[in-house]
Amino acid sequence: MDTRRYRMVVTSGLDYVTTGAKVDSRLRSWLREPPKSYDVAAFAEGRNEIARGVTLDHDSATGTSGAYGRWRLRESLPGGTWQTTLLVRQAGSGPTRVQLDVEHLPDDPDTLPVPAKTPRLARSLLDVLDALDGIADVTAQPQVVEAEDVDDIIDELCDETRRLPIVVASTPHGVDFDTWLEDTVDPLFRPLAGLAILYVLVPEAEIRFNRAMEYHRVYGGGVRTYLSGVDPAWPADGQRHRVMSRRMLTEQPSRARRVLAQLPQQLAARTPLPVEFDSVPVMRTRTRGDSNAPELERLRVENEALLEILEEAGREQRVRADEIRDLKHELRKAENNETLLIAEYDEQYRELHMVRAQLLTLQKHLMKVGAGAAAYTPVSAPEDVPESFEELLGRIGRLPRLHFTGSRKVTLELDAQAYGSSWVRMTWDALLALRDFAEAAATKRTGCDFKQWCSGAPEGVRTISPRKIVRDESKTVKNNSAWRRERTFPVPEHVSSARKVFMGAHVRVGGGNTIAPRLHYYDGARAERGIYIGYIGPHLTNTLT
Repeated sequence: MDTRRYRMVVTSGLDYVTTGAKVDSRLRSWLREPPKSYDVAAFAEGRNEIARGVTLDHDSATGTSGAYGRWRLRESLPGGTWQTTLLVRQAGSGPTRVQLDVEHLPDDPDTLPVPAKTPRLARSLLDVLDALDGIADVTAQPQVVEAEDVDDIIDELCDETRRLPIVVASTPHGVDFDTWLEDTVDPLFRPLAGLAILYVLVPEAEIRFNRAMEYHRVYGGGVRTYLSGVDPAWPADGQRHRVMSRRMLTEQPSRARRVLAQLPQQLAARTPLPVEFDSVPVMRTRTRGDSNAPELERLRVENEALLEILEEAGREQRVRADEIRDLKHELRKAENNETLLIAEYDEQYRELHMVRAQLLTLQKHLMKVGAGAAAYTPVSAPEDVPESFEELLGRIGRLPRLHFTGSRKVTLELDAQAYGSSWVRMTWDALLALRDFAEAAATKRTGCDFKQWCSGAPEGVRTISPRKIVRDESKTVKNNSAWRRERTFPVPEHVSSARKVFMGAHVRVGGGNTIAPRLHYYDGARAERGIYIGYIGPHLTNTLT
């Protein structure tokens, strides 16, 4: 999937003709105004070159299968071409859909495209189209939710026809709502125009919302992204819908904007287009208005041959469209099923985590004051667990005899995943267990490896399930040079003269298979130097991935 492309797909609240007229008007204004300042009048005069290296093409058709109108802008710049495609489509008596794509086409096919930002054109279109996704309004700015609106918002969250995520912001206690909206929420949501449905709760609405959405709450200035298929009555479902804390919004606003936009961008790229788009033919570029007749005749002959090729390609495309769509739907269904399984696992893990923390507290009290006194000792609250991988990385340095040598950037990207909060908790548990194991090795209290240690560690120390620990990679992985390099990470020279070692030992984070992250470590010098964490990130390449 191409997550570097910007894609907006909405349903217009207007009829097809009115939608087409407003789209055409907004497109021309966008092209005419700074910073583009293109000669749109040239297009009206029959020329498709509206500036040097810039072309604008248009095609349309009306028939038994419905109608469509399409515009394609191509801007040639050093390194590649920026292409903007705008499509208005109505099939039969169905709704009018609008699709906007912006993508970079590199001149060098081996070069990655430049990621597309949310264009001003998207916000301009949303201002005039009365756009919808399912039963929800799609707007460029966040909609303010009052207490009486909460029931409607919950209906939209549960709407089975919704394609876009819903992003809901809460308001911190004691903060002026209008100031919070203008200074924090508006800039945070700006990149999400056309990618998500945007709401901000006033304090009274927040109370009512959280009372109704017990397992899906958002509060304290946090922001929550709700995927499709929300089930308010199922606790495990709450794990699918990621929360961003107020601290990240206020302390790192630029990073918060980037992280918050990543999931909607991924969803826009992988969600199948509405079925009516499949029957729209490939766009054909025709030469317009030129006085050089002989040159035009040559181009006409060449174009006719190209058109025949395109027509054949179009026929093949239509034959394969249904098959591709079915495969996409099956893939999406499989992804959703895996997501639900992970959410259910995470709920069970969270409950286990709380029980274990209470048990450890009781054990410490028992050792200090005896069983009789401990019976009257209150159980302390669960320990302070990092809320994000960024916070986790900041704390690793405080754990004695653990050394992180991996890529911070790779680890931080996990914060953009839908299950990040549970993954953070599980990773932190693994690090605490590794810390206690390293301390035991340094004081000669154990001579076994980490997996064996977790199988029979003494009371009062941190462990994780031995089934989550893999002592080494398979022979297939180790014998594949590319896969072996992926698992070779930096260590200090006093550990290895090559300043890097293969780290086959790893911990499985989360309940999934290839979707869940991995923590790779090296404990070959644990007694003398401690344990080196070379990688915390997405599952590395193997036969399954």
